[in-house]
Amino acid sequence: MREPGKPRRSPAPEERQADADRTRRVLLAAAYEEFAEKGYAGARVHEIAARANVNKQLINYYFGGKEGLYRTLQSQWLKHEATFHDPDRPAADVATSYLHDGLDDPRGTRLMVWRGLSYAAGQETPDEEPEQDLSGITQRQQSGEIDPDIDPACLLLALIAMTSAPTVMPDLVKKTFGVEATDPVFRERYTAFVRDMVARLGPRS
Repeated sequence: MREPGKPRRSPAPEERQADADRTRRVLLAAAYEEFAEKGYAGARVHEIAARANVNKQLINYYFGGKEGLYRTLQSQWLKHEATFHDPDRPAADVATSYLHDGLDDPRGTRLMVWRGLSYAAGQETPDEEPEQDLSGITQRQQSGEIDPDIDPACLLLALIAMTSAPTVMPDLVKKTFGVEATDPVFRERYTAFVRDMVARLGPRS
C-alpha cells in the first residue's frame, strides 16, 4: 500500500509496453467477435470497446479507428491462412484445412460472408487482399496435380463454396444430414467427401 504523501511510482517502460500489448489483444479479440456477428458496416466502436472493457478512444490510439482495427484483423487472418496454405501439401490436405478451420472457429468464414454481403449492398469494406491469388492453383496445374483444362478462377470459387458451406449454412446441414455441422459424424463424412472431390481434379486420361 502506498504511504500517504509518497509520490506514485511511474510504471517502468516494460510495464507500459505490456499494458499496451494487452490492450491491443483484448481490442482485437472483441473486434473479431463484433465484426463476425455484424459485419464491418454493422459493427460499432463503442460496442467493441465495451466488449473489451476499455475506453473507445483507445481504438483510435492503437489502430487509428474502426478501419484500422478491421485491417489488422484481416492481416492476422492472412498470416493464419498462410500456415496451412502450403504449395508443397496435397491439394486435398489444403482444402480440408480450410474446412476444419471454419468448423473449429466460424468467425473467419463469417467475416468473409459479411464482406460479400456488404459488397452486394454497395457498401465499402476495407480489404487487405483486393485480388485473389490464383498462382497456387496454376502451379498445381503445371505440376500435373490438377487438370490444366479446369478454369482456375472457377475452381477457386467452387473450392471456397464447398469448404465454407457447412459454416455458412449450418441449418441446411442439419436438414440434410440430420446432425449439426459441429457433430463429429458430419465432420468425418464431409471431410471424406471433400478429399474425394479434390482428388478427382487430376488430369483426365
